[in-house]
Amino acid sequence: MKKIFRYDEAILEGFKYLLSNYSDLFIIGQGLWSPWYVGNSMKDLDKLYGKERIIDTPVSEASCTGLAVGAGLVGMKSIIVHPRMDFMLYAVDPIVNQASKWSHMFGGENSSNVTIRAIINRGGEQGAQHSQSLHSWFAHIPGLRVVMPSTVCDARDLLIASALSEDPVLYIDDRWLYSQEDYLPEVKNIELVNQKPKIIENGSDLTIVASSYSTLLAKNAIYSLKKEGINCELIDLRVINPLDLDLVINSVNKTKSLLVIDGGWSSCGLSAEIIANVVENIDVTVLRYPPSRITLPFAPAPTSSFLEKEYYPNLKDIIDRVRCMHVK
Repeated sequence: MKKIFRYDEAILEGFKYLLSNYSDLFIIGQGLWSPWYVGNSMKDLDKLYGKERIIDTPVSEASCTGLAVGAGLVGMKSIIVHPRMDFMLYAVDPIVNQASKWSHMFGGENSSNVTIRAIINRGGEQGAQHSQSLHSWFAHIPGLRVVMPSTVCDARDLLIASALSEDPVLYIDDRWLYSQEDYLPEVKNIELVNQKPKIIENGSDLTIVASSYSTLLAKNAIYSLKKEGINCELIDLRVINPLDLDLVINSVNKTKSLLVIDGGWSSCGLSAEIIANVVENIDVTVLRYPPSRITLPFAPAPTSSFLEKEYYPNLKDIIDRVRCMHVK
């Protein structure tokens, strides 16, 4: 009988595969020996592979990230884990000014193949400094690949592809995805450079584009909308830098409507980039309705659970917006 895995267990399977097959790979970061920091996604890796390869560090995001970037430059496969994406900002210099630029500055002769895992921790009354999804910031940086898996299979396979890529990669997972369950096929090594958006649901009435937890939210909304006879096409971006939108453009030409759902803010964000790119590459007269987007309100995350319910996009927000666009 096939075993069902949770999303966080799929990440753990990815780590086990990498550590078992690549002796030059190590993982470094805060709290890696404690499930309090990273849940089940790294459970017992230190016991299985040794604390010299699963390195639990003091609180120093910049120095630990710099160490991982440097190890990547001398041929090691390094993974640095940031249990909260918010505090990864202390490590922006080694990520943005060093790892992302190295290949370009030195004629492609060397590159850091570091993988930076950043975990989004939203909700649960964590407040404004522990709840940020800053993917749009990093997708803005040339030279840094950014992946945001939404499915159980992608959680494992895009992690493996990131670690085996010769380029620096930011792998972002959202704790709100961890309870998803699915079967896992055998591991197939895939080239990250060839990974593009995927159609999750086929439809003809409207195109919905999302990534990470927003994809799950959209998928659940689409199931409800089907009962009303509204068939939406859902595209999961998977990789947001470099951003390949050919599939999205073809879909919008078919459905003649576009809704983007993003877990970040709208201003200078991923949703803005998608809409701008699509509008630049289609005959806008085919659109039945102006492109629309659902994002966070332009304010820091609240702390109270009552306000959190109002702050984060939900199923009703998506269903109501699609109904409005479909009617018009």
